[in-house]
Amino acid sequence: MQPLIWESRPDGLRAPALVCAFTGWNDAGDAASAALRFFGASLGASRFAQIDPEEFFDFQASRPRVQLVDGLTRELQWPSVEIYEARVPRAPRDLVLLSGPEPSFRWRTFTKLIVDLAEALGTQMVVTLGALLADVPHSRPVGITGLSSDATLVERLGLAPTSYEGPTGIVGVLHAACQEAGVPSASLWASVPHYVAAAPNPKAALALVRKLESLVGVTVDAEELELAAGDYERQVSLAVQSDPDVQAFVERLEKAAAEEEEDADPTDLPSGDVIAREFQRFLRQRGPEGPDVAGR
Repeated sequence: MQPLIWESRPDGLRAPALVCAFTGWNDAGDAASAALRFFGASLGASRFAQIDPEEFFDFQASRPRVQLVDGLTRELQWPSVEIYEARVPRAPRDLVLLSGPEPSFRWRTFTKLIVDLAEALGTQMVVTLGALLADVPHSRPVGITGLSSDATLVERLGLAPTSYEGPTGIVGVLHAACQEAGVPSASLWASVPHYVAAAPNPKAALALVRKLESLVGVTVDAEELELAAGDYERQVSLAVQSDPDVQAFVERLEKAAAEEEEDADPTDLPSGDVIAREFQRFLRQRGPEGPDVAGR
């Protein structure tokens, strides 16, 4: 069985860009996957293919789910990577959107499959979205770092070039595969506050949506996401104000950001891990509140 399962063949795509996001390691605060879902929902994207999970997933790590249909029939849903098309007549290009969990196995085979798909569809650019944990305050504008096969693109979009060295996820491997194949590519990463890592972060998702709009030349109505981002910031601010240690830590981050300090000395404050544990304890006591900010 071929790993790429076509449900239909999209014809006549105009100068398409392929945009990819994966849940898991590359997706702090669900920001990247939420941004892609929001883009797809806003543009009325329709699925035309999926990648068979059999070769690429550890089903003990990414378990299939049983769901009741009409309250009677039990349906088994396997983890899958789904591929959508979005026709955007008002824009200079159409989009292909790819989303799903980060695979467990055969990353080189998996990324070659995506590169081959991009070439088969005549894709002009592959864009990957990611989100990482960082010592940044929730109250400041979300920082977007990026890299691209076109250095001038990073400068044009006003991206902070990344200097990261260390372990990478499927997003990094896919970007490298595109470069090796000569496929133009770009990667956008949002910085998510370390101390509120477990909560969905619509503010970071919104920042990715806005930067993606500039990159691909396709705009969406983001009012709903803007409202969710505002609610998120208010709720986190209220939680921060209730704990003096957390508040002191966040104020230090805000000061460092305002002064553009790169090496703030955190020795007189609790570590980010301690703050994160205390903050999650507060959220558990607070209970589930607020809108579904991940766009689901």
